[in-house]
Amino acid sequence: MEIQCNHPLETLQQCMTERNCCFDACLKEDDVKMMAECIRLDRECADMCGYLEQAISRISPFIKALAVVCASMCDAYDEECEKKTMNIAKDVEKHVLNMQRRIIRLCPISPVT
Repeated sequence: MEIQCNHPLETLQQCMTERNCCFDACLKEDDVKMMAECIRLDRECADMCGYLEQAISRISPFIKALAVVCASMCDAYDEECEKKTMNIAKDVEKHVLNMQRRIIRLCPISPVT
């Protein structure tokens, strides 16, 4: 079975980069402690994007399920981001959420049950 997932791989790489940039920006905030949850979610999402990228490369039967988890992590980050007054992070997050949703649509592999 051939799966066309080159675009999602690039999208995931971009997502990881943006998450790491947001992570770095949060660490530079005056009140880093206030940003703790945002920083944690940045790391988790970047790591999950990396893992999903690997799963797609291996044509794992778990791609769809992992993509759903990845999108859920982005939703959690979005909720946390909304609590803060970080306009740049919000713009990045909206872009990342759109990328995650595209990945789910572009890799229509059923989750393993």
